[in-house]
Parts: sequence; C-alpha cells; structure tokens
Amino acid sequence: MTKFKKTPYTIDVRDLINRPGTMHERELDIVVPEDLGAGLVSVKAGSTLETDLRLEAMHEGILATFSITGTAEGICGRCLKDIALPVRVHFSELFGYSQDEAFEFEISDDHVDAESLIRDAVVLSLPFQPVCRRDCPGLDSETGQPLEDSPQLDPTPPTDPRWSALAGFQASTTINTDEIIHADSNSVDLDSHSVTLDREEK
Repeated sequence: MTKFKKTPYTIDVRDLINRPGTMHERELDIVVPEDLGAGLVSVKAGSTLETDLRLEAMHEGILATFSITGTAEGICGRCLKDIALPVRVHFSELFGYSQDEAFEFEISDDHVDAESLIRDAVVLSLPFQPVCRRDCPGLDSETGQPLEDSPQLDPTPPTDPRWSALAGFQASTTINTDEIIHADSNSVDLDSHSVTLDREEK
C-alpha cells in the first residue's frame, strides 16, 4: 500500500467521510511547488492559486468542486515581451470510497489529492500562442525589433521575390479620347448601314 504523502494539493476531508448530505465550503491558497505549463506562458513555481472549494459528502464518495484563479507569466508569441495573463478554471470531480476501478480518483487516509486535476485544468486553459494584446503587430521581419516600439518601420510583409519582375509595372490611367470617338463613329455608321438595308428590303 502506497504511503500517503501530503502536498499543497491534498485536502483533508475526514469531517465529511460517510456523512452524506454534508457540505463544506473552503477558501484555499495553493502555492504551486513546480511550474504548471511548459509553453510560452505558465503558472510559475511559488505562485499562488486562489481556490474556492465546495465539498459535498455523498453515499459513494465526496464531490469536490473547484473554482481557481491565478496568474500565468511568460512572453508574447508575437513581440516576445514579458506578459502576465489571468487564469480561471472551474471543474468538479467525485472522489470515491471504494478501491475498485469504478472511481478514477479515491479518498486516501482521509484526504483527497487534487494535483493531477488542478494541473490538467490549468495547463489546458493556457493559450498556445499568447499575445500581449489582440492587435500586437509583432516583430519587424528584417531587424527583429518590436514594431510597436518602432512605428517608422513598415509592417508590410516583404514581397515574394518571384513577383519582382512586376514590381515596376504601372497600369496606364490615361484614356485616349480620339480612340473612343472613332469607336463611337464606327458604331453609328454600322447602325446607319443597317437602317439602309432594311429600307431596301422593303
């Protein structure tokens, strides 16, 4: 039998065991011992997750409902500046009394261990491509400088070199009125000729 080990994620539930209908609410500050997340942002070790916890005793176990808030820190995926993002997760899980396979999570030594639940919920809530703001312009493709700090830089992406032959091409905006008049005259002559033919046939 595995010896029980208390961690910041373990919760004492001895006052609820085998007392169906009993409900307790608690406020916990969970100090994260290791980083949660391995991407551009994560909840850093030593950060605090403020947790509102509701525990409800049932016949088959204890239903735990977590509402967690915290802060994730890292870098913007566009401009690479340091950022801090709010973290909010909410979930419930039943911790069973029985030792059979019907329960994924169990009560052990009058405690429940919520580490894997909290870790998965927090990590999955973190953005894969975090940004400092929605319209972050990112970095200049040539200098690598943040475009926000260097407004004189042109944020337009470079042109595909395969189109370089057309770079100097300009469409003509001059209209030749003589050609238009000549074209209109031809259309008038054609109309007059068709009228003459109609008269001859009659």
